[in-house]
Amino acid sequence: MNTTQRVRRAGLATVAALVIGGSGVAIGAAAADSSASGTLAAATATQSPAGPATSQGVKGPGPASYASVVRQVLPSVVLIRTENGLGSGVVLDRSGNIVTNAHVAGNATKFQVQVAGDTAPRSARLVGTYPPDDLAVIRADDPSGLQPARFGDSGTVQAGDVVLAIGNPLGLSGSVTQGIISATDRAVTEPATDGSPAATLPGAIQTSAPINPGNSGGALVSASGQVIGIPTLAAGSPQGGGQAQGIGFAIPSNLARDIATQIIETGHVTNSHRAAIGAEVATVLGPDGTAGGVGVVAVTNGGGAERAGLRAGDVITAVGGAQTTDTTALSQALAAVEPGDKVTVTISRDGQDRSVQVTLGELPGS
Repeated sequence: MNTTQRVRRAGLATVAALVIGGSGVAIGAAAADSSASGTLAAATATQSPAGPATSQGVKGPGPASYASVVRQVLPSVVLIRTENGLGSGVVLDRSGNIVTNAHVAGNATKFQVQVAGDTAPRSARLVGTYPPDDLAVIRADDPSGLQPARFGDSGTVQAGDVVLAIGNPLGLSGSVTQGIISATDRAVTEPATDGSPAATLPGAIQTSAPINPGNSGGALVSASGQVIGIPTLAAGSPQGGGQAQGIGFAIPSNLARDIATQIIETGHVTNSHRAAIGAEVATVLGPDGTAGGVGVVAVTNGGGAERAGLRAGDVITAVGGAQTTDTTALSQALAAVEPGDKVTVTISRDGQDRSVQVTLGELPGS
């Protein structure tokens, strides 16, 4: 098992996030989002969440055990091994398709998968991967005995809901941790790592359920046994660099199923649902070496940037009121909007600041 730690810091980190997966650990940034629908602070997973309110308005005790939920879900969560490490995956269908993180799959095309209780692993191959959303699909060569998971509607989850994270941390097959939904609609940025480019994940679910190396690609499950997210990140302190307790992030199940379905049906992603400005960009460094904006390297023919009059050499300093000191900040700003939206883009050109209206396009699929 590869436990090599690869650390790269992104700018503007209000919260640092550790990318936990089959090939190591990397630090990224989670954007503070005042519009997030969840506002509760992350809770430690060692506390048992209170149960529903009684007729007197007093919180009753939580369930004594979630064993029945675990028994229901565990046959749908697999351990994934590559030549470079390990991670987790969730069974999608009877054909043996399994959704996981792109950073778990990495550059591999062949895998070994194993359900808790299996005496031997079974081989699997890559169906397709979509790094912008950190999602991939692999398919078991022998799907017999694999139980498809029940997926829930991640659009209905809310802060305070009890959840379980089921996966294979450090190769410990079928491990379970417990927590709550701490917030929704977080924009979280992963830096580039070996075999996985940088990615900004919009709409991530924040949870207090511990997420450890090897949990990536597993299941974030509701108290009713429905998969509502794919655990992907665990937070780390920007000061100390160590893992923070009670702050993890999962890709919403609605997005995971949509992207996985596209990959299964066509071999690639045809509809990313993500906004794009229509330009090739790079971070511009100031005289002191700090990031000072996003430089336009080239504009896409017919894209939003070109139609708005942007050109190579312009420096984008804000999008929709959000400062864009580097490409990570630009990605986070775009994660908060949708294709077709019109946003105000502030640029610096020839020493002069100006604002233009850009109608956003869609990020190309895979």
